[in-house]
Amino acid sequence: MTRELWTEVDRYIAERVLAPDPALDAALRASAEAGLPPIAVSPPQGKLLHLLAHVRGARTILELGTLGAYSTIWLARALPPDGRLITIEADPAYAAVARENISRAQLSDMVELRVGQALEHLPELAAENRGAFDLIFIDADKQTTPQYFTWALELSRAGSLIITDNVIRGGALIDPACTDPRVEGMRRFHELLRGEPRVSATTIQTVGSKGYDGFTVALVGEGG
Repeated sequence: MTRELWTEVDRYIAERVLAPDPALDAALRASAEAGLPPIAVSPPQGKLLHLLAHVRGARTILELGTLGAYSTIWLARALPPDGRLITIEADPAYAAVARENISRAQLSDMVELRVGQALEHLPELAAENRGAFDLIFIDADKQTTPQYFTWALELSRAGSLIITDNVIRGGALIDPACTDPRVEGMRRFHELLRGEPRVSATTIQTVGSKGYDGFTVALVGEGG
């Protein structure tokens, strides 16, 4: 089993299950041409985010880590016409590409892009009293994931979904010899989940064009 095989299977799935999409394809091209790292979710993963937002009936979504807005577009398209998505990106150059991709997808009226460190914007969001988010997608710097998740809980209510990406790190999650700060962040995140009574959660391992990794889905309960 190799990453090349996983990539080919992803391509097979995309060709047979996912409809061609010029706006999403253009977002990937623009991101590559601008030199953004190729770390956006894969097309099948993007569709999964879209479906989860639909199933949840999300009207408000918060995304941490915009990159080129590929996942942003998938999520925003699941919202009703009066829905709202706020996405936060730390890198101004990435944000400039994302803004163009959001505009090309005709989602500028629905998506608000905030530029800067998420840990600075999240307290501001809480202070704005916008209400809780129905779905929160965490896909920013991995070493800070525990803090992001704690803020996500503050910005949620019972029934909210919190989805966290890249939580397995190629299996390094359970390698005691690995001291990568991103891996250690994900270990702290899982320890946080274990002791958090406000959520019911699971972590799923994945393979595909993005390699071997995984995601966590947490449902906020009545104590949230």
